[in-house]
Amino acid sequence: MVESLVADLLRFPEVGLITITCNIPEPLQIPENPKIVFVQNVKPAGFAANHNAAFRDCRLPYFCPLNPDVQLPVNPFSFLLAVLQEPNAAIVAPIVRNSLDAVEDSMRFFPTIRSLLSKALGGVDGRHAVYTAPLFFYPEWVAGMFMLFRSSSFAQLGGFDPHFFLYYEDVDICIRVWKGGMKVLACPRAFVVHDAQRSSRRNLQHLRWHLASMARYFFKHWGRLPAVPKNE
Repeated sequence: MVESLVADLLRFPEVGLITITCNIPEPLQIPENPKIVFVQNVKPAGFAANHNAAFRDCRLPYFCPLNPDVQLPVNPFSFLLAVLQEPNAAIVAPIVRNSLDAVEDSMRFFPTIRSLLSKALGGVDGRHAVYTAPLFFYPEWVAGMFMLFRSSSFAQLGGFDPHFFLYYEDVDICIRVWKGGMKVLACPRAFVVHDAQRSSRRNLQHLRWHLASMARYFFKHWGRLPAVPKNE
């Protein structure tokens, strides 16, 4: 999947550097290109730690964590960079569609005990409405498969919290954005394609990571969630 993603990224003039973190040994057919840097981990690290490490070598004004299973059929960056010029904008995310062109649940309200119980019982699952008319709107948090940051904002936040090995690090950093007087934006004019793997529903290790991250999230933010501007 990362081979296809890199091919997409190399088509876009806004992309100045692609850091590929090889978390485990894997043969890849990646073309030689001065924009591509490889990082080979001695042992696997978590989502937060890997992206924080990649950011340490970033000298560009914007930083974009990307999952390898994201597809970019069209260039989303021109719209996203325009939105990121809004005052106090720290993160912008595109709309995420699946391979059937349906909108995925990549923009959500902050998890609460009530919302998680509702989701478990087949009720409202916490996804945010997607507003298609405006240039941007305010979700409470956006999923980590595609987040475009101002590099200065990511540095100010201290990056992702590495105590989240996998899951909830995206919720956590969005909470810290809002608490820091900055903004999380979504741009409906930009989209990417992603078929969610939902590994925690099938894989016991992923389920453990999910539950551990959920516990850390509630310990860290219980009763201290920030207010988010209303969308009109």
